[in-house]
Amino acid sequence: MRTLYLSLCCTAMLATVPAFGLETLPQLQLANSYQQQDAVADFWISEKLDGVRAFWDGHQLRSRSGQWIKLPEPLRKQLPAFALDAELWAGRGQFQQVMQALQHSSTDVHWQTIRLMVFDAPEHPGTFTERLQFLQQQLPDSTFLQLVPQQQLQSKAELEQLLKQVVSEGGEGLMLHHVKALYQSGRVGHLQKLKLVEDAEARVVAHLPGKGQFSGMLGALLVELPDGRRFKLGSGFSLDERQNPPPIGRLVTFQYRGLTHKGTPRFAVFVRERPEP
Repeated sequence: MRTLYLSLCCTAMLATVPAFGLETLPQLQLANSYQQQDAVADFWISEKLDGVRAFWDGHQLRSRSGQWIKLPEPLRKQLPAFALDAELWAGRGQFQQVMQALQHSSTDVHWQTIRLMVFDAPEHPGTFTERLQFLQQQLPDSTFLQLVPQQQLQSKAELEQLLKQVVSEGGEGLMLHHVKALYQSGRVGHLQKLKLVEDAEARVVAHLPGKGQFSGMLGALLVELPDGRRFKLGSGFSLDERQNPPPIGRLVTFQYRGLTHKGTPRFAVFVRERPEP
């Protein structure tokens, strides 16, 4: 097994920018679900991080939605002059900690454990393997920078074993980058995600009242997927979330296992409200 170590840490704060002030969205590369027919040995494999996607253009940091993320000046000066595709991350199971940090000043204690994990160099013209080598050689040596492990496996059995290990330790899943792929914006087949369950996001359309033990509280959310499909999301809520459900219009993250014959998520379970930075 060969291993490359890549990671990047930093501390930041989400700047409040009016919608009309946004530039075009960062042209990021997006993953498809894992394709069973592909040879495992053709991919670099890393842990899928549950954080906030971020794009560094060499001067400023932006979220996937295009909002500026204001970096403390001492940290900003330590970042490279080339573009990075990365994720703000506070550790396994600590997504809310990242969101809380984005709401506080750059000097707040919330930021002490936040890292910016780098997994690609989108403006480099080479293959993914060449981009990894470039990052190894060119990422600044700083206390704010760490390296995310990338490794290659030889069989699907090894891949399944690694997935089970990561999930058992609190991780979300795995990411697979094809060794020879060039960086392309949009959803691509050479970048794949592998999880024990799938997840997605939907927007809250309505609150449906509960019955029985949930009388007077939320029974289910009526949510809408980006393509317009609507379905009820009724499980996975805590008592507090049923008493104070995500507001109408907000994004929520849910997990599911495949699709029904109508094309809606099967066994959908609410995970959390997904604040939009």
